[in-house]
Amino acid sequence: MASSAVSKQSYLHNLAILTTLALFCVSKTCLAENYEPHQVESGDDFIKTSCGVTRYPELCYKKLSAYADAIEDNPTRLANASLSETLKNTESTLTMVQKLLEKRKLRPREAGAIRDCVESMNDSVDELQKSMLAMSDLEGPDFDMEMINIRTWVSAALTDEDTCMDGFEENSMDAKVKDTIRSYIVTVAQLTSITLAFINNLH
Repeated sequence: MASSAVSKQSYLHNLAILTTLALFCVSKTCLAENYEPHQVESGDDFIKTSCGVTRYPELCYKKLSAYADAIEDNPTRLANASLSETLKNTESTLTMVQKLLEKRKLRPREAGAIRDCVESMNDSVDELQKSMLAMSDLEGPDFDMEMINIRTWVSAALTDEDTCMDGFEENSMDAKVKDTIRSYIVTVAQLTSITLAFINNLH
């Protein structure tokens, strides 16, 4: 009887360890290959690990490491922080592009491309704002539908940013104007891509 009780206790102990391991897996990949019992991953380590599977890990960590204490090891908080950072950068980029249109003497082709970019970036900001609002209330039976909406909006924001960059591909445009705008939009598009990856990871 004693032997049976010990075996059962050992089985339950092993099951508990396996369950804990499963909870620490993200995107079907464990956050640590060699798990040590009672080891808790810090927010900074969690961000490094999560950023490591995105297309732009260095930019990801640079922008999100400051949120480590708030994020801890929570994927939803990570997605929220990434979305917030993306929206902030998109809004500041839109302001920069608008000022460039107002202050700089531009040829008609350049002015037209910038106006189109402003329109696309306005759409991007709107979609990211709607995503932020939806992310603030994910509880309840509408979770799956809300996640579909959020993924759709963030994907559309990324498309709008790509559309803006497409308008500055012509070699005839002023190189300084083109390079300045594209450098800002590229960063915003990369942040949006990172955010979309984190949102796609939420279930």
